[in-house]
Amino acid sequence: MFRKLLLLQLFLFIGYCVTAQTPALSKEQIRQMKVDNLSDDQIRQLVADMKKNNMSFSDVDTYAQQKGIPDVEASKLKGRIQQMGLDKELDQNKKNKEKSKRENEDETGSRMIEDDSVQGDSTPERSDRRKSREELDREKKRKKIFGSELFNNKNLTFEPNLKMPTPPNYRLAANDEVLIDVYGYSEVQHRLKVTPDGYIRIPNVGPVYVNGLTMEEAKNRIIKQLATIYAGIKSGNTFVQVALGNIRSIRVLLIGEVVNPGSYTIPSLATVANALYVSGGPSENGSFRNIQVIRNGSVVTTFDLYDFLAHGDLSNNVVLQDQDIVKVNPYKTRVELIGEVKRQAIFEARDNETLQNIIDYAGGYTDMSFQDVIRAYRVNNKEREVVNIPASQVASFKLKSGDQFFIDSVLNRFSNRVTITGAVFHPGNYALEDNMTVKDLIKRADGTKEVAALSRGLIRRLQTDYTPAFINFSVQDVLTGKSEVRLLKEDSVVIYSKFDLREEYEVRIDGEVNKPGYFNYADSMHLEDLIMIAGGLTDAASLQRVEISRRKRGITYDPKDSTKSIVQRFDINADLSNNPEARAFVLEPFDEVVIRRSPAYASQANVMISGEVIYPGDYTINSRSERISDLVKRSGGLRPEAYPEGAVMMRKTFINEGDSLLLANKLQVFYNKLQDSTDIARVQVAVDRKEQLLGINLEHIMKHPGSKYDLLLEEGDIIKVPKKLQTVQLFGEIYFPKKVRFDGKYNFKDYIHGAGGFTGQAMKRRSYIVYANGEVKNTKKVFFFNSYPKVRPGAEIYVPTRKERKGLTSGEAVGLASGLASVALVIVTILNTIK
Repeated sequence: MFRKLLLLQLFLFIGYCVTAQTPALSKEQIRQMKVDNLSDDQIRQLVADMKKNNMSFSDVDTYAQQKGIPDVEASKLKGRIQQMGLDKELDQNKKNKEKSKRENEDETGSRMIEDDSVQGDSTPERSDRRKSREELDREKKRKKIFGSELFNNKNLTFEPNLKMPTPPNYRLAANDEVLIDVYGYSEVQHRLKVTPDGYIRIPNVGPVYVNGLTMEEAKNRIIKQLATIYAGIKSGNTFVQVALGNIRSIRVLLIGEVVNPGSYTIPSLATVANALYVSGGPSENGSFRNIQVIRNGSVVTTFDLYDFLAHGDLSNNVVLQDQDIVKVNPYKTRVELIGEVKRQAIFEARDNETLQNIIDYAGGYTDMSFQDVIRAYRVNNKEREVVNIPASQVASFKLKSGDQFFIDSVLNRFSNRVTITGAVFHPGNYALEDNMTVKDLIKRADGTKEVAALSRGLIRRLQTDYTPAFINFSVQDVLTGKSEVRLLKEDSVVIYSKFDLREEYEVRIDGEVNKPGYFNYADSMHLEDLIMIAGGLTDAASLQRVEISRRKRGITYDPKDSTKSIVQRFDINADLSNNPEARAFVLEPFDEVVIRRSPAYASQANVMISGEVIYPGDYTINSRSERISDLVKRSGGLRPEAYPEGAVMMRKTFINEGDSLLLANKLQVFYNKLQDSTDIARVQVAVDRKEQLLGINLEHIMKHPGSKYDLLLEEGDIIKVPKKLQTVQLFGEIYFPKKVRFDGKYNFKDYIHGAGGFTGQAMKRRSYIVYANGEVKNTKKVFFFNSYPKVRPGAEIYVPTRKERKGLTSGEAVGLASGLASVALVIVTILNTIK
C-alpha cells in the first residue's frame, strides 16, 4: 500500500512540474508580452485559444486587437505561428468546424418536416426546430418581395451625404456647429456650437439665439450682431461668411412592420430611406408603399418606395427631425407575377391599381411571352379558383391580395418554317410560301452542289397528329420538272451527298517510304503517284517486287474460288517515272501497297572495344561473320599488361523488336510461377536494363579463333579488357568483409579465414564466386563435404545468409505433443492386443 501511495505522489509531482514549465498566459501578460520571449508551448496555447474561437490564420490581427496585443507583436506572432507550422492547423480547424456546422444544419433542416408532421409533440427542442423552419420560409418569402433587395444588398448603404452643401431649409438646433468667418479689414474665425437653450455665444458680442432658424435667417441675424463691433461690415470693407460645421444627431423611432423596430440615433440630414435601411427595412408583412412619417402627432408625409424603384422619384423622401416617428404599416394587397416577365417577384398594389400597373412595375413582358391570355390563381371565400384574363382586360383587371399571375411563353415551333439540309449551297430554314414545292426550296438554297446524289432525296414530315413520316423523291426529276412535290409546314428536305452514301475512299502504303500510312483516294491514281504522296522512297527501298493488294469484289458467290485478295507485283524506276508495265494499272479504293527492303542493303553496325588493347575505340562490323577475335586483331592485339581472363562483353538486352516480343511472352509465364514479389521485381529490373553482361573467355578465344566460344559480333557490343588483377573481394556472412591481395597458394577457405571466418548465419553450401569475366561458380556437395570453387585474380566471393527458422509456438507445440501422445497410445494398444 505504501508503494502505491509513493508512486501516486511521484506521478502528481511530475504532472505539476510539466504544468509549471508552460504556465498559461493571463490577459495582462498577453497585453504586455514580447513574442520573441515566448516559448513554443506558449505559442501553442495562443493557437489553441484561437481554435476555440473558430479563428483561422487570417484572423490573427483580429485576435490581437481583441487581446490588446500591439501591431508590431502581432506581426511577430504571425511569423512564429508560420515557423512552427501551426497556420495550416488553424485553417483546417476552421474548415472542419464550418463543415460540421453545415452538416448539423442540413440534418436539422431534413428533420424539420418530420417534426412538423408529429401530432401532439410540444417538446422545446422540436418547437425550436419548427420555429427555425418558419423563419427560413419567411426570409425566403421576403427575398421575393419587390424592393427587398435594397435592404439586402451590401453595396447599397443609403448613408446620408454629410459633405454636401447645407440645404436651404435646414433649421438649426442644439449641438449643431456654426462656422463664422470674418475677413477683410478685420480677420477672425469662430467655431460655435448651439447650446441646449438655442444660443451661440460669439466672443465680444454675446449670445445670439438661432434655434429653429434656417441657415439664411441665422446668417442675417449673426451679421447684424457682428456689425455692432465691426464697423467695416456696414461700409463694405469687412465681410462675413456663415456655414454649418458638424451637424447634430437626432433620435427617431421606427415602429410597425420593420425587421428591427426601435429607437435609432442618426445624423440630422438623414431621410426616411436612411432610417429604413438602418432598421433593416420592412418585414415580410410590412408595406413598401404606405410608410408614414409622424411629427408632433400628425402625419407629415407618406413615403412610397415604389416611386423610387419604378421612376427614381425621391420627392417624398423627407429629411427627418428629432423625435420623428416612422411607421411601416402592414401591406393590404400583394400579388405575384410568375413566368415571362422581366422581373418575377411579389408586388404590392394600391387600391386603385390594376394588373397592368403591376406588369409595369415588373418591367413589362419578355420577348417570348404569350400575352393573349394570362392565367391567375385566386383564393375566394371557400376555395381556390383559376381565372383567365384576356389581353383586353389586363388594364382594367382589379387585384385581390394573394393573386398569382402566370404569363406563359409562346410555343417553341414555327408557323411557316421549312428546312433544307445536305448537298445544297445554302442549307438552313426558309419561309413556307403559298404552293411552295421542293424545286422552289432548292432554288432558294441556291441549287444543289456538284456532289449531290440526284437519284433520291427525302422529306421528313410531321403528319396531322405530329407523328413523323418519310417521303422520298427523285432529285433529278424534281429539278427537271418531271415531278412536283409540294411542301407543308415543318417539312425538312434532305439532299444527300455521294460521299455520304459510301465508305470513305482511302489507299494505304507501307514499308520503305518516308511517310507510310493511309491517304485519300483520287480517280486515276497510279502507283508512282501514291509513292510521291507518301514522301518518296527511303534509302533502303527495293525497286523490285512492289506488291499491290486489292479487295476482291464479286456479285456472285463461287465456292470453288478461295482467293481473298488480288495481288499484283511491279518493278519501279528510281526517279518514279512511269513504268510501262505499271502504267496501265490504276489504283482503286482500299488498295494497299508494300515497298520491300532491298536484300542487299545494310546499314553500318558499330561495336566498341576498350581497355588494354593497342587501339581501343569504336569499330564498324565489316562482315556478318566477323567475330570477337577479329575485332581484337583489328584493334592491334592485347597489351602485355592485359588480363584476358577478366575481359567482359556487354550486349544489348534486345537486338530487335522480335526478341523483345518473344521474351515478353516467355517472361509472363515465368512471372506467373514466381511466388515472391521481390523475385518478380528483381527479374523485371534485369530485363529493363539496356545492356547485360555476357561472359566470355578471351584467353581461350584468342588461342582458338573461330571456335564456338568466339561469338559473332552484334551491333552495340562492348568489350572491355582490364589490366592484370591482383585482389579478391569478399562479401556476405563473414566477420570482416574486405578486399585482399590475390595469392595463388590460397584456396577458398583460406580467404574466408583471413576475413575472420563464417558468421553464425552463413550458408556455407550456397557460397559462390563471380569471376572478373562475369562467370559464376558455386559450391558443390561431395558426399558430406563442401567443394569450394577455385579462386582467381579479380574474383568476388559471396556468402549468402541462412534463412531464419521459426520455432514452434506454444499452441503448435501442444498440438504436436498431443498428436505424438495419441500415436503412442495407439501403438501401445496394438501391442497389448497382440500379446
